Amino acid sequence: MATLAPVHLHRPLPAAFWRAVARLLAALLAVALALALARQPPPARADEAQPSEAEFRAFVAQLWPLAQARGVERAVFDAAFDGVTFDPTVVAHADAQPEFVTPIWKYLATAVSERRVRAGRAKAEKARAWLAKAEVTYGVDRAVLMGVWGIETEFGAFQGSSNVVRALASLAYVHVAGDYFRDELIAALTILQEGDIDVADMKGSWAGAMGQTQFMPSSFLDYAVDFEGHGRRDIWDSAPDAIGSTANYLAKHGWVAGEPWGFEVRLPKGFKLVAADFSRLAPFASFAARGVKRADGRALPKKGEARLMAPAGMRGPIFLVTANFKAIKSYNNSTAYAFGVALLGDAIFGRGRVRAAWPVHDVPLTPDEIREMQTRLKALGYDVGEVDGHAGEALGEALRAYQESIGAPPDGYPTPTLLKKLRRAGEAG
Repeated sequence: MATLAPVHLHRPLPAAFWRAVARLLAALLAVALALALARQPPPARADEAQPSEAEFRAFVAQLWPLAQARGVERAVFDAAFDGVTFDPTVVAHADAQPEFVTPIWKYLATAVSERRVRAGRAKAEKARAWLAKAEVTYGVDRAVLMGVWGIETEFGAFQGSSNVVRALASLAYVHVAGDYFRDELIAALTILQEGDIDVADMKGSWAGAMGQTQFMPSSFLDYAVDFEGHGRRDIWDSAPDAIGSTANYLAKHGWVAGEPWGFEVRLPKGFKLVAADFSRLAPFASFAARGVKRADGRALPKKGEARLMAPAGMRGPIFLVTANFKAIKSYNNSTAYAFGVALLGDAIFGRGRVRAAWPVHDVPLTPDEIREMQTRLKALGYDVGEVDGHAGEALGEALRAYQESIGAPPDGYPTPTLLKKLRRAGEAG
């Protein structure tokens, strides 16, 4: 490096020069600070910080007016929170959930395992009278009731051991999902007030779901029934109450008695798909007229309506699903969950298995790639709902519209190929 000759200053430099130097030094300091911070782990969010005992107790105290307004007595309130502390583990669960993605074929391999099917058949035989009563009382297919029971808790074997009040209070404190968990906590206190369960026995999942078919407290208040006729609603220790309560829930959420949830179908060669096939119910007769056949060889129903669903795209199994499939999704708004419930129930009662092969060698998009797809579709003017990295119904609708615009089969399934097309469309735009 060349040596710079010394500069001899014969007069003071102007003030503008020193202001420029000050701005330069400030900029260099800012860059240095940014680089230093980049090497440090990100600071914990406020909702991740564990509160002190005093802070948590102050939060609990603020809940009393809400509980009192719901008719909860002070003695019940105090007993519910006796010894209750903040539980950071439930917050960790909540933080991790949105990023967890499992391909549907992997999910179903566990959901409809041979072991679970065998256990379900044994349980169905023991509960045969109660399943029959539920079908007569509420019109809900016993197979779907068994599917919910099996997916949720292995037919009552694993209901969760978390203190429901503690779990909900912890989630409410960090304001996970807005006021949802706070409201569920008040509902739990109302259940204790009504006397269906003692506080020591109110156990459930990390998120506060309770009993053999995992009702949130608000669902318990609205839909739980004393199906066994023993004077209280007991979804924890009474299989009849769990079965009846689940049937009541599904009936109140649109289950149509006498209709199937759906079934696997085969499309004829050259079948002309349109987006409406996946988004709107149409008569079974209209699909039959277009050459759609059941995979098991049986005739399509004469009455009723359905829509197509391709949960793994056109390379995987294709289904016709009815309004009853939507009723199952009301229990848990996940397509994989609903198929798990439906297919497990079918397997337990010997109604057949999925015949077409799942595309097990395909690599699904990651949550970050789903976010990119949502962002790019949104930039093109499509309504994708929240950009959250989840391949939900809103993304499916947007993808089908985009696929139709480019002449691709509008199945709404996010693939790497579609993401590449969207990237090229963004570059061209």
